[in-house]
Amino acid sequence: MPPPPRVRFAPSPTGYLHVGGARTALFNWLYARHSGGQLVLRIEDTDRERSTEAHTRVILDGLSWLGITWDEGPLFQGEYGPRHQADAERLLAEGKAYRCFCTREELEAQRASAGNAGGSFRYDRRCYRIPAEEAAARAAAGVPSTIRFLLRDEELAWDDAVHGRISFQGRDLDDFVILRSDDTAIYNLAVVSDDIAMRITHVIRGDDHISNTPKQIALYRALGHQPPVFAHVPMILGPDGKKLSKRHGATAVGDYQEQGILPTAMRNFLALLGWSPGGDREILPEADMIELFTLEGIQKKAAVFDATKLEWMNGQYLSTLPAQELVAPVRRQLERMGISADGDLAPLIDAVKARSRTILHVAGQVAVRLDPSRPPLDPKGEALIRKMGPAFSTNLQRAADALDGVEPAGWTPERLLDLLKRVAEQHGLKLGDAMQPIRVALTGSTVSEPVNELLAVVGRERSIRRIREVAHRWNGGGPPA
Repeated sequence: MPPPPRVRFAPSPTGYLHVGGARTALFNWLYARHSGGQLVLRIEDTDRERSTEAHTRVILDGLSWLGITWDEGPLFQGEYGPRHQADAERLLAEGKAYRCFCTREELEAQRASAGNAGGSFRYDRRCYRIPAEEAAARAAAGVPSTIRFLLRDEELAWDDAVHGRISFQGRDLDDFVILRSDDTAIYNLAVVSDDIAMRITHVIRGDDHISNTPKQIALYRALGHQPPVFAHVPMILGPDGKKLSKRHGATAVGDYQEQGILPTAMRNFLALLGWSPGGDREILPEADMIELFTLEGIQKKAAVFDATKLEWMNGQYLSTLPAQELVAPVRRQLERMGISADGDLAPLIDAVKARSRTILHVAGQVAVRLDPSRPPLDPKGEALIRKMGPAFSTNLQRAADALDGVEPAGWTPERLLDLLKRVAEQHGLKLGDAMQPIRVALTGSTVSEPVNELLAVVGRERSIRRIREVAHRWNGGGPPA
């Protein structure tokens, strides 16, 4: 039996955790869990100028929030510099690489010359022609040099788990630098060296890395190792068909957390960006995602990030979560809004969560029920006031007078519904004409939970006070200011 698969997620700590990176991490995690394999988290921090501990923490926090766990790590690529250097020097000693003494200015001049001639730059191997003894002597004398990998005239091909057969020719590629003059490894060597040492069997990453793959396959061969299975995942596009970026809105996982998206919904949404479980299923619990995930299910075409669909999916998850599980995040949001959130919030959350798309929406509706200054009129509320005219205020006053006679012990949804039905019957009103003004007075909108349940949640004193205030404000039926 072959050993269990080993995959890796290898972010660079030079910025936030982008949704594209989060999806790559998720696909690796799903594959590892589906196949009984292991996920290695490797932080590729070799860019010393841009890598920071703060960015590393943001990445780790984002993965933890999404529920993506790893089996090894985090391992830091910067700690493996001696091995990278040893691999480069081994390739040099075996004649599979050579020292390059060209300065930056000389290389820029070569690029300019190639551009002026109407062609693309390709290193002309002038340093490859330096005898090995002379190159070694120059290096020993302290002349700055890099190490370039010598690409052979051979086919560099692989059967991509997503795209199928992909082939390059070595003669069409440039001899690339694998070790800088300061003895630090270039990306392609560092990645191959680490993946070999960490026994990575499958590399699942974005298809922007396809151009790196033939170089890495050549390095695997030169170092005497079989390349892993490659699966290049299509990029994520914005609604305009262009690569997802900040111009499309939030692109950081942390931004969506701040916007009130649940981690379960975000994970479900990201899983379906470029992967299909088969059928028309969209809401997938974690266990189902793990059971159904395969590399064959990853689609070749780019996925479109639809923020509206993400909010819809988040609403589906919100509606099924017990209110108690939402108390803590809703309370935090209310505190940010400057609203005292003492007492039991669960009944208020339970009343509004089915009509909410995000935690922020839940908190906003709970705030309306807690703070009488909060319910701004929405267009539908304004339209109702205009349509009803003076009857809006009159019906509110009738309701307040009737509600005033309800004892605190009788302030229940069932008794309140009976009372409102009697008010409507007594004054010859349609039930909606008795109830809708109350809904608008308490929420600013014509959409909420049933009015009797809304009254029960807002509470006796707060409800009656607010209904009377709104009735007084619109006495005479004037249009909203």
